Amino acid sequence: MTSKQLRRAREALDSFAIETPSWGFADTGTRFGKFFQDAAAIDLNDKLADAGHVNALTGCCPTVAVHVLWDFKPGQDPKAVARLARKHGVKIGAINPNLFQDQCYKWGSFSHNDPAVRQHALQHCFDSIAIGKAVGSEYVSMWFADGTNYPGQGDLRARKHWFEECLKALHQKLGPKQTLLIEYKPFEPAFYATDIADWGMAYLHAKKAGKRAKVLVDTGHHYVAQNIEQIVAFLLDEDMLGGFHFNDRRYADDDLTLGSIDPYQIFRIFHEIHAFSAERRRAPKIAYMIDQCHNEKPKIEATIQTVVMAQELYAKAALVDLDALRRAQAKNNVVDAELTLKKAFFTDISPALLAWRKANKLPADPLAAHRDSGYERAAASDRRRRRKALGIKSGGSFA
Repeated sequence: MTSKQLRRAREALDSFAIETPSWGFADTGTRFGKFFQDAAAIDLNDKLADAGHVNALTGCCPTVAVHVLWDFKPGQDPKAVARLARKHGVKIGAINPNLFQDQCYKWGSFSHNDPAVRQHALQHCFDSIAIGKAVGSEYVSMWFADGTNYPGQGDLRARKHWFEECLKALHQKLGPKQTLLIEYKPFEPAFYATDIADWGMAYLHAKKAGKRAKVLVDTGHHYVAQNIEQIVAFLLDEDMLGGFHFNDRRYADDDLTLGSIDPYQIFRIFHEIHAFSAERRRAPKIAYMIDQCHNEKPKIEATIQTVVMAQELYAKAALVDLDALRRAQAKNNVVDAELTLKKAFFTDISPALLAWRKANKLPADPLAAHRDSGYERAAASDRRRRRKALGIKSGGSFA
């Protein structure tokens, strides 16, 4: 690396932070069942401890996204949760309401044809916003399972209007420092018509909801052939990109570790953000978050893999020679334009990562440091014992 590249990469690393998800540290499964891990978190204290451990090793995960129904007990003081997070060296990040587990949501939440159900969903979101205010969270992150499975099942335009009404009501409850993030997904669990199926729908809903509503892009929530960086470029240009849920996928929403399938795609996304920042002479405010649940990889190891990959790709994208790229584009020089991107992508970024970690008193190899720390073994032993005492299913070999 040249000294200029080293400086650029380190500046990018200094500015980059990515949020871990509380649910990523707990036992999760597929629609077919769960595969348990001894070291998986049992409760919120475990989740925050694991998140704090990841942050201590990587230096770029200061916040933890939480799921209200999974992480907050009825009557629990949110400020006590914020104190618990600080004890583990992190802060509470995005607040995620849950609008898909209650039986009343069988036919939808914000798009349910019963106004009582819509009001029930809204009240849960209002309560979630209040929790966010209490813990100092800047983001309320909304994902909906709403949709229909068969033609004629629901009035598509009526469902759109109910969503608009509910999102506007939600926006009115936001605190002055809070942003509403609206996520989209093309299918699952709705297989005929998902109510917020793509970025255009999310964009329109956000615009109508209010000035502090933005679009959240989950990198797994796209068909394989979709050009995600083009979506990102459009949302950036419209000042409507609010955040990301990062993962990787072979088909759609596979929750794989970042870059395990297509690291070049994530690099191209980060390139669009760096190019926009350079052109506008300001970095857009974007919430970088992870949304992954791992059934096969150890949960902390998978999280560290994703975080380290995100750092690497974000720093590499900062190395694109934008002047050379613009010159090639102006001449319609396709080969040189493509090679300009690939030159940055294939740059060995390890010297910058090592220098940055050394300057921040972090281990040179976070994954190796985690394995050497004994944290996983200690957590597995403690949590196995606690599960036995509580009568909770645990991991282990078949006997």
